[in-house]
Amino acid sequence: MQAPHREGCESCARVSHPERWITTHLAFQDQAMNEETPRLKIAFIGLGAMGLPMAGHLIGPGREVAGFDLSDEAKRRFSEAGGTSCADIAAAVWNADVIITMLPNGKIVREALLGGENWRSLKQGALVIDMSSSAPGDTRRLSEQLQSKGIRLVDAPVSGGTRRAISGTLAVMVGGEARDVDEAEPLLRMLGANIFRTGAVGSGHAMKAINNYVSGAGVVATIEGVLLGKEFGLEPTVVVDILNASSGKSNTSEIKMKQFILSGTFNSGFALGLMAKDIGIANGLASELGLNFENLIHIAGVWERAANDLGSGVDHTEIVKYLAGHRQDGAK
Repeated sequence: MQAPHREGCESCARVSHPERWITTHLAFQDQAMNEETPRLKIAFIGLGAMGLPMAGHLIGPGREVAGFDLSDEAKRRFSEAGGTSCADIAAAVWNADVIITMLPNGKIVREALLGGENWRSLKQGALVIDMSSSAPGDTRRLSEQLQSKGIRLVDAPVSGGTRRAISGTLAVMVGGEARDVDEAEPLLRMLGANIFRTGAVGSGHAMKAINNYVSGAGVVATIEGVLLGKEFGLEPTVVVDILNASSGKSNTSEIKMKQFILSGTFNSGFALGLMAKDIGIANGLASELGLNFENLIHIAGVWERAANDLGSGVDHTEIVKYLAGHRQDGAK
């Protein structure tokens, strides 16, 4: 004779309350999976205008994201988004599998990773993804220093500004060993719509500098073209419309002139000083390679002088004020 089923028997529950049993069974499966599957530990250093939304995209199931920034407000907002804010860099990178840096320049990146006792918190075999804009030569030297401590590095600078950081549609240029880029790519795809493999370590930063040189030259040329038309008597909006329907169309004419420059809002989300720095990196790279590009030298000088004149923290579209204030005789 078959023994009677006990109260709470799984077989009875499966028959009498199938929906409840399925829900409970799946919950136990999820719990077991979470207990068995190790969570990826990510440290994000630099929670600025772009870093904060980028770090936010990484928060999710299977990932623990710790962050650090000098700004208490940035750390507060990161905590509100579900991240773990840390009091210092050493605490953020402690035992992290992946460390992502989004900082103003390579010197600051190096200090963040190797300065003081921070390097002691880096786990053997960890992967550093430097998404800052840095000089390619400095990046390669940093990679060598990290390798000596058992740490890997890929450089993955981005283009697209604050808006595309928020939407997770940045363009990402990645340099590094193929296996390290393979490891980084799933995370990068949470941040960008287009991921480009550029080659060895440092090549991503080289490409970022080249991109911003071309972009910055386009900004200057487009603004000067509009100012020239205005001085002659043409309506600036008409000049922009014709450029956009003609061979003079550019990123600046399409998404900057009317939106940020002619409107006077100057809120594209990318600082003038950062543009000047990136073009300076491109100019320095050309010099290291023995190249004498006159236009690159000139454009780098224009942006450097504009940053000194207007301040490095203003939006890069405010360079129109610098360009508009200079006539042939040099008088303002």
